[in-house]
Amino acid sequence: MYKVLLVEPDSRSTEMLQVMLEWDRIGFELNVYSGSHADAIVLLDKNPYSLILIGMNGAYNDALLLCDSIRKQSRVPIILIGGNNDFQLARKALFYQVNDYLPNPISSIELTTSLTAVKCKLDCFNNKNKALTYHSQEIGSPATNHIIEKVKEYVDVSLNQNITLKHISTMLHFNCSYLGQKFKYHENKTFNEYLLQQRMEKAKMLLENTDMKVYEVANDVGYTEMDWFYKKFKAYTGVSANEYRKINGITA
Repeated sequence: MYKVLLVEPDSRSTEMLQVMLEWDRIGFELNVYSGSHADAIVLLDKNPYSLILIGMNGAYNDALLLCDSIRKQSRVPIILIGGNNDFQLARKALFYQVNDYLPNPISSIELTTSLTAVKCKLDCFNNKNKALTYHSQEIGSPATNHIIEKVKEYVDVSLNQNITLKHISTMLHFNCSYLGQKFKYHENKTFNEYLLQQRMEKAKMLLENTDMKVYEVANDVGYTEMDWFYKKFKAYTGVSANEYRKINGITA
């Protein structure tokens, strides 16, 4: 149920709108504020509403000033009701990005149509938020943490092989793009960035602590093409593999 605030100083217009529709049947809870347009902004500051109905009925400038005040702090839907059929007035209303402008005489059909359109937008917005919330919760769940650790374990023991996220996804029965998204969320880097990091860090360790030839190091971290290994290693460390060894005092 969406909370609606009707700002309408005219009591007769208020009564008419209250009985014109069965508000709850179309998903709205109508709240009435019979004070001035100028004072309504105080109420809006204190209470969250999903929709604002603003009665014009001659007080056009006050109604537009209220729209201006609302738009300075919120994108809440606004429907202006009860004005005259004046093009310039409608243009001013559009400037404040109101959702609809219903001049007198207001019919129940027109009002229902306008409210239904707003409700569709609110439903769509809320459904997207729920989906994002669920997705964020699901991504951060213990089960997901376990899956990411499985991916990292596979990389660790298979570093000398041709590793692809697609192959890992198939083994773990996951969609590849979805698993990639999960991985990036958890590790703050893409899978390929992580894989490159692991390969380069192991290559550095082997160059520092063993007398393996450079081509043997390259093979051990999954590179069969030496030119590609040299390029990646220099881009990662800033020096070639041989220079890296010399810097660390090791002669191959």
